[in-house]
Amino acid sequence: MATVTASALLGLGAGLDADLDADIARVRAGRARRTRRRTIALIAMGILIVVLFAAMLMLGNTIYPVSDVIAVLLGQQVPGASFTVGTLRLPRAITAVLAGVAFGVAGSTFQTMLRNPLASPDVIGITSGASAAAILSLVILHWSAGVTMALALGAGLATAALISLAARGGESTGGRLILIGIGVGAMLDAVVAYLLLRAAVWDLPAAARWMTGSLNGSRMEEVPPLAIAVVVLVPVVLLLARNLGALELGDATATALGVRVDRTRLLLVLAAVALACVATATTGPIAFVAFLAGPIAARIVGPGIPLVLPAALTGACLVMGADLLGQFAFDTKFPVGVITGILGAPYLLYLLIRTSRRGGSS
Repeated sequence: MATVTASALLGLGAGLDADLDADIARVRAGRARRTRRRTIALIAMGILIVVLFAAMLMLGNTIYPVSDVIAVLLGQQVPGASFTVGTLRLPRAITAVLAGVAFGVAGSTFQTMLRNPLASPDVIGITSGASAAAILSLVILHWSAGVTMALALGAGLATAALISLAARGGESTGGRLILIGIGVGAMLDAVVAYLLLRAAVWDLPAAARWMTGSLNGSRMEEVPPLAIAVVVLVPVVLLLARNLGALELGDATATALGVRVDRTRLLLVLAAVALACVATATTGPIAFVAFLAGPIAARIVGPGIPLVLPAALTGACLVMGADLLGQFAFDTKFPVGVITGILGAPYLLYLLIRTSRRGGSS
C-alpha cells in the first residue's frame, strides 16, 4: 500500500510539474506575441511617420521629387525648392511631428493616470486655459511668440491646479475632475470669445486661424521651444511609464508596489500639462489629438503595454495625416484642427453616452 501511495504521489507531483511548465510556456508565448505585436506596430508607425513627413515636403502647388527634397535637406541650393521646401514646408512638417508627439503623450498620460478615456487636456479644459492666455497675448497685448508661449504654459498649469483643487474630495475624483474641467473649459472659451470681440479687426484672421488649430504660417523660429519641450519632457514621462501603469491600478495598489504616488503624479501632471500647453501655444488647440492618440494606440499595440511611446507616434501620424487631408483631399483647404475635430467629435459623443449609461467613472 505504501508503495502504491508513494507512486501515486510521485505521479501527482509529475502531473503538477507538467501543468506548471505548460502554464509557464503559455505565459511566455503570450508575452512573446505581445512583444512582437508591439515591435511590429512601432516599426510600422515609424515608417508611416517618415512617409507622411516626406509627403508634406514633396506635395503642394508644386510637386518636388525626392532628390530635390533630399538636396534641400542636405543644405544644397535648388532653384524654387530651397525656398518652398526649406522655408515653407519643412517648418510645417517638423511642427506637425513635434506637436503630435506632445499632444499624444499628454493625452495618454492623463487618460492612464485618471483611468478615464475622457481625461485628456483638450476635454478637461487645460488647453482652453493655454488658449485664452495665448489669445490675450496675441490679439490684445501683441506680445512676442516667446512671451506668448510662457504665458500659455503658466495659464495651463494654473488651470490644471484650479481643476485639481476643485475636484478634490468625494468618492469619484476622476469623474468630478472631468466634469469640473469641462465646465472650466467652457468658461475659458467664453473668455476667448470676449477677447476676440475686443480685438482689432486686422488681428481677427490670425486669431481665427490659430484658434482652429493650424500649421499654416509655421516658422522655423517657433520650432526650438517646442522641440526642447518634447526632447526634455517626453523622456521624463517614458521613465515614469512603469509607475504610470501602477497608478492606473489605484493609489493603494501603487503604494503597495513601492511607487511614491504623490511625487510621481506631480511629475507626470507637470510634464503632461507643459507638453500640451507648449504645443497649444505653437499650433493652437488642435482638436482631439490628445483625446484620440491614446485609444488608437491601445487598439494598435494591444493590452498590457505602456502607451506613452505608441501614443506619441500615433499623435504625430494623426496631425500629419489630418494636415495632408485638409490641404489636398477637398476643394477648399482646411486647417488641421478642422479635420481632427471631425474625426474626434463622434468618438467623444460615444464616450459621453457610454459613461452616462454606466453612471460615471471613478
